[in-house]
Order: sequence, then C-alpha cells, then structure tokens
Amino acid sequence: MSTYKIDPMHSEVSFKVKHLMISTVTGQIGKFDATVEAAAEDLNNAKISFEAEMDSISTNNEQRDGHLKSPDFFDTANHPKLNFTSTAFTKKDGHNYVLEGNLSLRGKTLPVKLDVEYAGKMTDPYGNEKHGFEVNGKINRKDFGLGWSAVTEAGGVVVSDEVKIHANVQFAKVQ
Repeated sequence: MSTYKIDPMHSEVSFKVKHLMISTVTGQIGKFDATVEAAAEDLNNAKISFEAEMDSISTNNEQRDGHLKSPDFFDTANHPKLNFTSTAFTKKDGHNYVLEGNLSLRGKTLPVKLDVEYAGKMTDPYGNEKHGFEVNGKINRKDFGLGWSAVTEAGGVVVSDEVKIHANVQFAKVQ
C-alpha cells in the first residue's frame, strides 16, 4: 500500500453556481488537505480523504464571500470544515474513474458521486513521484442546509440550487 499527499502548490479546488440563471459565479477554496492510499500501481479501490477550511473560500468579492461564510450559507463559525471520505473508487474505462463517498458539509453528511480523470504520473526534478487528477461533480446545496434563497421582482431565481464542483489536484507519493 502506498500513501500520497496532496500538493497544494499544484492543486486547486473550485465551485460554480449560476447567478440569476444567466451567469456563473466561480469560487475557490484556498486551504485544503487530502490523502490517497492505494495499491502500488492499481488505483482501483483507493481510499481517499479530503478536508477543506470553509473560511478560506473566495469568489473575488469580499461582500459575497462574507455572505457565503454567514449562517445563510456555509456558517463557517459553526461548521469550519468540509470533509469527504471515499467509499469506492472504481475504474470506468481508460483513465476514467467514479469516486463515491460521503460529503460532510454544514453538519450534514450525504453520499456523492464524482467523475475523476486520471492524468497520469511523472517524476519531478527532485525525484518525487507525482500523480494528477481532474475531479468533477454536482451537488444540490439545499441538501446540505445551504438554503438561502431570493427571487427577483420578475420571479427569477437569484442563486441556483445546483453547485458544480471542480478540482485539478496533484498528489506526491509519501517516501
């Protein structure tokens, strides 16, 4: 069994939400950690854990970020972390996998399914083994208690319930 730790300098985690159903707002999570435990060359059935500090979210708008950190959304004072623990990591075909697990956000834990593309492995100039992945998925924010909602005068929805999750991550093998 080999252990891999996320390389935060070469990784990014983001989310996208429709605003007024006509444009998309992108946010980043700045502080996170993750570990992968897998058989030497076989990623199938790898065990994956991920943790993020929700106070590190940024949408490049201080007022919006403050609202997202408030009890209307993430309530970071009472729920500072997002956690994910895998229950299955299964090869679909080629370099494509399905990652299933339990996502804990704002005090609720629910199963989620994410699509993962394995980009491969390389050895960096310092002799460290690195692996790259692209992760995509969707959740319904209201399922996790992020229930704030508003409607425009014309009856339009201000914030979509669907949140797209995207991550480009690189892991380094622990020596």
